[in-house]
This record gives sequence, C-alpha cells and structure tokens, in this order.
Amino acid sequence: MVKAIVCHENGGPEVLKLEDIKVGEPAAGEIKLRQTIAGVNFIDTYHRSGLYKLPMPLTPGLEGVGVVEKLGAGVTDLKVGDRVCYGNGPLGGYAEERLIPAASVVKVPAGLKDEQVGGNMLRGLTAWYLLRALHDLKASETVLFHAAAGGVGLIFCQWAKALGATVIGTVGSKDKAELARKNGCDYTILYNEQDFVAEVKTITGGKGVPVVYDGVGKDTFFKSLDCLSTRGLMVSFGNASGPPPAIEVGLLAGKGSLFVTRPTLGHYVGQRADYERACNDFFNVILNGSVKLDVANAYNLEQAAHAHKDLQARKTTGATYLTL
Repeated sequence: MVKAIVCHENGGPEVLKLEDIKVGEPAAGEIKLRQTIAGVNFIDTYHRSGLYKLPMPLTPGLEGVGVVEKLGAGVTDLKVGDRVCYGNGPLGGYAEERLIPAASVVKVPAGLKDEQVGGNMLRGLTAWYLLRALHDLKASETVLFHAAAGGVGLIFCQWAKALGATVIGTVGSKDKAELARKNGCDYTILYNEQDFVAEVKTITGGKGVPVVYDGVGKDTFFKSLDCLSTRGLMVSFGNASGPPPAIEVGLLAGKGSLFVTRPTLGHYVGQRADYERACNDFFNVILNGSVKLDVANAYNLEQAAHAHKDLQARKTTGATYLTL
C-alpha cells in the first residue's frame, strides 16, 4: 500500500483525503512510477471543485517526476531506474506511486533537478504552446499577460524576453510586480489600483497589443478585448477568477475584427512528436539559462488541501508542488 490523495466528491480543499491505495502491476504499454514530486496546478482545483466534471473518486495531479520501478509488456524505450517526468497527465499525480502510460513520460536530462521539472512541467508546456505553437511570438511584438507573477507567467515572461519580445504584465501587488520584472516582464500594471486598458494604450501609443494571454477569466475577459489592436488575438486559457462570460460574436467585429480562442494544452501536445518537441524546448531554455525556475512552494503530500487553499488565495508565486 502507498499513500495518495483521493477525492470522493466535488467540493472545497477539505475533500482532498490522504488514503492508503494499492497500486497494481503495469499493463501493456504502462510503467509503474515511484514519484518524488507531484506538481500542483490551478487546473487541479477545477477537477476537485467540479468546474471540470470528472468521474469520482479521483486522485488529482497532471504532472510529476520519479523513477521507473516496473515496465509493462511492450515498453522498450525505458528501463527500470530511469528518471522520467510528465506534464500532461493522465490524472493521478498526488500519489507516492502510480501507473502511467510510457508514452506520457519523457526522460529527465541529467542537468535538471527533480524540483525543477516536477512542479513546472505543466506550466512550462503551457508557456511553450502559448508562445511557440498557438502564436509564434516575434521579437517585434508587445503582448499583455495577466497574472504575470503566477506559475505560467514567470516562465512565459522569461521565455518571451529570451525571444526578444516585450511583455506587459498585470499583477496584484507591488511585491509581485517586482518579481515579474525580475523575471523579464517589461511593464507591470497593478490591476487593483490601475486601469489596465488605459495603461496598455499608454504603453503602446494607443495601438493596443496583438495578443492578450488571459488565464484569469471572468474578471478580465471583456476589458482584455479592449487592449487588442485590429485583428488581435484573445487567448483565454484559464479561469482563476471564474469562467469568462458569454460573448456575442458580433462584438468582435466592432472591436476590430478580433480573434478569440480557448485552447487547452492537450490539443497542442497530444501527439507524441509535439509532446517531445515541447518538452525538449522547455528543457533547453532551462539548461541554457534563459528560464530560471522558482521552486519555493513545497508542501508534503498530506498538505495538499493547504496547497490548494494557498493557490486559490493567490498566495503563491512560481511553482507549487508536493514532496512524496
């Protein structure tokens, strides 16, 4: 028996229960993974709360790192003892051991620590598809990123800076503004004190930005549209403040023939070749120093509910993870 977090019903952080579970033997194409770290991400709170409906009971967690303990039939590109990580599920990360398809994991380069990848894979892959796949960010572009001091934001700002782009970021406090600037954000806007639309227009000389990256949702969605230049792209990739409101399609024409997309990571790394490319690109920017990872928010497995509370209260910056 091993320890894992199990949800038997949707609800608040209190439904995250530490339990003993039995992990079976890997089926064909699977491995048994003894984990050292499991990442905690905002999407985990959606799975727990029921915002994203999933069958119960479930063990949350879409990313982690560990050591291969057993191989299922047909697994030939891994061996027992390999250090591997994953950043796009499947669910089951909040556990000391788990079964996972071999196709879902990649080997961790020797130069990277478990703490670097275990709590940052989902964030890193999200940043990758936002600036390399969904929109290939150019050095000449200035973009707006909401929650620039958050887990995805800190990686995005550094990566965008390495590409030569300019990032305007919204943040919730002066401390977070300083953190965002230290991580490559060129301009910071305190959304509780400043009108971010007016600030964006001032920074861009009235033009607006070609892309807005919005993981906040309800509180920022419509005002974000007003930050876009003609034929600009609104990327709504999260719901930290709640789901965005419904939108009349005709509104997009009046605001400049705008584009709106609601992407998910799985649609950008669902094919193995894309997944490997994304992971390798992320590993490379860490190894070459373009992206430095914040690994300060560590909790024990039994503190999963505490981690969720802190995450939803926006008390954390950078990566949040469970040590196993």
